[in-house]
Amino acid sequence: MGSRNQEAWLLENGNNNVNHKGLSKEMRHGRTAHNMSSSSMRKKSDLTIVTKLRSGLLRNILVNIQEVILGTKLSVLFPAIPLAVVAQCFGFARPWVFALSLLGLTPLAERVSFLTEQVAYYTGPTVGGLLNATCGNVTELIIAIFALSHNKIAVVKYSLLGSILSNLLLVLGTSLFCGGIANLRQEQKYDRRQADMNLLMLFVALLCHLLPMLFHYGGASVGATADSSLHLSRAASIVMVTAYSAYLIFQLWTHRKLFEAQDQEDDEEGDNASEEAVIGFWSAIAWLVGMTVLIALLSEYVVQTIEDASDSWGLSISFLSIILLPIVGNAAEHAGAIIFAFKNKLDITLGVSLGSSTQISMFVVPLCVIVSWILGIKMDLNLNLLETVSLAVAIVTTAFALQDGTSHYMKGLVLILCYVVIGACFFVQRIPFNQSNVTNVTLKPATEAAFTA
Repeated sequence: MGSRNQEAWLLENGNNNVNHKGLSKEMRHGRTAHNMSSSSMRKKSDLTIVTKLRSGLLRNILVNIQEVILGTKLSVLFPAIPLAVVAQCFGFARPWVFALSLLGLTPLAERVSFLTEQVAYYTGPTVGGLLNATCGNVTELIIAIFALSHNKIAVVKYSLLGSILSNLLLVLGTSLFCGGIANLRQEQKYDRRQADMNLLMLFVALLCHLLPMLFHYGGASVGATADSSLHLSRAASIVMVTAYSAYLIFQLWTHRKLFEAQDQEDDEEGDNASEEAVIGFWSAIAWLVGMTVLIALLSEYVVQTIEDASDSWGLSISFLSIILLPIVGNAAEHAGAIIFAFKNKLDITLGVSLGSSTQISMFVVPLCVIVSWILGIKMDLNLNLLETVSLAVAIVTTAFALQDGTSHYMKGLVLILCYVVIGACFFVQRIPFNQSNVTNVTLKPATEAAFTA
């Protein structure tokens, strides 16, 4: 198998249209809905001229550049990466650095998905699935880690909450709306079993966020409440990571057929998704490391300049973190989900929106709490009252919308309108942002507020 993939990588015959039927079902399982969604942003490379070069080394280098850099419809955004570095090094206005860094993160997030898929062709479905499960939201994770290193806990909470809300309401809502309009005369159905499992995990995450917040309304002293909330959050984070590990076993081993149904649909048409490795294993690893380094660099720029952008643009930190960051950072994945909805492939769309929300809420968020615990930073799962209610409304509304296994454009419109209202709420919200105390910015308990009024 390794030699066959190596031959595909070298592309000696100059023909990139290898019959995808020859790829085993086991290998195709390495591709998840996340990868299939991102694949809609890819474009087939014309390697006719490249394969005529006699120098094997030069041919391989050009093939890699063609496939990795130019093999995406978002390649026009790659110049934003060096521009962001130049703007940072030469002291340009900080909002420019913030904006260019966000634009640069967009193609990088899509390319990481592409590279993990390439690695999965060599490692097999299990390792490939684990890679997808851990690297699917690598951008959000890296931004969160850098924000933690700068003790900007509010930015961590806001950005991760924004990713969940964006996936549940904006991405899913836009997909269902566009898919419903494009398929008015067709019945739109999807497999509820995947959706039910993801929603069940999201309800567990909501419980773990809700209980620490309720400690602030129990009547205890502020110090005791903060300690109780922190200890509960750390214990709940361990539970959430354990639950997510069980979910991976459920997805990759015991009930993997539930997650393979979407592959069979895509195989019948053989759309834009590549069914063979187009670069070598070590090349994919090298590119993956390089892309991760660039994501880390731009993520640091975003964290350092978000306050300056907030002051310059007159937008709150919460709005930038909850609304703007997720929309720009996951643009490729979101666009892919909408494209598959147009094709009436709602299983893939649901796999993207619900799967990504589950990964963030049950893996990325608790992992940040555990990492902050190791670093001695007091980060808990308390998202404050307004944020927690927004999360609860998003999960409950999505659950009601998906309960019958069918879809139409009205469901999508309702989800979009919910997101607009939540976005407007954070747009008008003005919370003082103090770097020295961002751990718990909460409303006073009702009893305390009544006595101090």
